[in-house]
Amino acid sequence: MRTARVKRATTIVAFWRDGRFVLENYLTRTLITADPVVTWLLDFFSEWRSPAKLAQLMPQYTKDSIYSTLCELAKRTFLVREGTPEARLDAQLDRTWSQWLPHAGFFHFATKDAHYCNGKRGVETLLRQLLAESPQPPFFKRYRKNPMALPSPTQPKGEFLPVLLKRRTHREFSPAPLKLSTLSNLLYYTWGVTSFLQSPLLGSLPLKTSPSAGARHSIEVYLLPLRVERLPRQLYHYAPGEHCLERLSIGTEELRGKAVRYCAGQKWVKDAAALFLMTAVFPRVMWKYRSARAYRTVLLDAGHICQTFCLVATWLGLYPFCTMALKDTLIEKDLSLDGIRESVLYVAGVGLSREARTRSRLAASL
Repeated sequence: MRTARVKRATTIVAFWRDGRFVLENYLTRTLITADPVVTWLLDFFSEWRSPAKLAQLMPQYTKDSIYSTLCELAKRTFLVREGTPEARLDAQLDRTWSQWLPHAGFFHFATKDAHYCNGKRGVETLLRQLLAESPQPPFFKRYRKNPMALPSPTQPKGEFLPVLLKRRTHREFSPAPLKLSTLSNLLYYTWGVTSFLQSPLLGSLPLKTSPSAGARHSIEVYLLPLRVERLPRQLYHYAPGEHCLERLSIGTEELRGKAVRYCAGQKWVKDAAALFLMTAVFPRVMWKYRSARAYRTVLLDAGHICQTFCLVATWLGLYPFCTMALKDTLIEKDLSLDGIRESVLYVAGVGLSREARTRSRLAASL
């Protein structure tokens, strides 16, 4: 610390909390009280500077006290030392997210790896606490002045309406395996490229079954097969352009346990047939949209795709689910993602219904 240059971390914000003015490094979720001297120090190190330079400007403090303070700030991740892994990570984040900082970066990084309440008893306890504090808000909003009745909804023929009305989130599944052909259909009609649009400036733009702002299609999907016929248990990446799976790792660990850990301890996930890990490749959107508001389009893209996933799965006779309860850092580590250019956003999965297994057994016995 006495010789290495240091710089203020990129991901620092200041705000009031409980009557105190605090500073937070939202990448590491570290908070400190915003003491005036500390604030001045962080401002001084807005660029690479040496501790010796600071000591020259603060003769009223001993060098040992200055170095001690800087070491503490570095320990708490508010300063980064030149040449360290932390400094390289900070520089990478600054390069990638510079157009969207601090607004989108604050929300994205500060909300990763959240704690989730699992288990029926824990959820019921939480709900009772919430109800004791206040009643839940109404589900419907009404303007009661001059209501106008509408005609009764029609019942059009075809597959769409039954699929739409049958779509539900499921938590119980049959132990029967998922057919590889069914998985192929699910991947293609959810994440696959169905056609291309020719742009005079940008060339061929991929089109999919879900909308994407500016046709940027930032969402990628990785597969964790728990019970899929003829598919070895390991992590895969789905390549939509070629409609194929790319092997990422050999399944040396029990994947059902890993699926539960990915989904923040939700034990029912282990009974699913396949898990789909959705990530966002941010530079695809950042290249075109330089405002932090564009972060919303990434989240909306994930939501659009997940609804398509649920409808396609229902159409295929599967039981779908989706969850935001996930362990970001663990998933990103296993997928070898840096969490900056590409980060996990959403997890979905499917299983087979118990009724489907019963029907297949009856058919086999006839």
